[in-house]
Formats: sequence, C-alpha cells, structure tokens
Amino acid sequence: MSVVGLSLLGFSTVIFLIAAMVAKTWGVEPTIGKLVVTLILYSLGNLIMLRLVRDFGMSVSFSLSAVIQLIAVNAVAIIYFGEKLSGIQGIGVGLAVVAVALITLGPALAGK
Repeated sequence: MSVVGLSLLGFSTVIFLIAAMVAKTWGVEPTIGKLVVTLILYSLGNLIMLRLVRDFGMSVSFSLSAVIQLIAVNAVAIIYFGEKLSGIQGIGVGLAVVAVALITLGPALAGK
C-alpha cells in the first residue's frame, strides 16, 4: 500500500472514529443535529473507502479498515467513555484482530 493509500486509510479511520463518538453521544442524548453529523461523517468515511477499494481492492481495504477501527473504537470506548469489556468480550476482540490480520496477510504468508 502506498503512502497516499495509508494516509487515506488513516484519514478514514479518524473520520469513522469521530462518527462513532458522535453516535455514542447521540445514544446518550439524542438530537437531530447529532444524528445528521453522524450520518455525514459515516458517508464521508465511506466515500474515502470507495477510493481505497478502487486502488487496493475490496479485501485489503476493508480488512485493514476493520481491524484499525476495531482497535481504535474499543480504545476510545474504554478510555474516553469508561466502558468495560468482559473477559470473554476481550478475548473476542483479540481473536477478531488475529482473524483480520490472517485474512489480510494470508496471501503474502502463503507466498501468493
């Protein structure tokens, strides 16, 4: 993946992370403004993802985005919003990270 691609992936992750944070605040105190901002942010993030899919393929783009967002959203939920994961949920998150890493790196590790 090129520097531009990694930059776009990082930018989309930040946008999705902000969207998730606004969605959480909407969940606590719903307003139409928060809903509109959430929808705009998710739409912008998905437009960036469309560019990544075109440039790098669907499997690589969405797999990398999924694992980065999984880690980032959980970190924000735990650190900023004070949410907690049970032991089983923590194991599930860990396994999800491993699964996406295997999906993403699988072809390279298999020599394909």
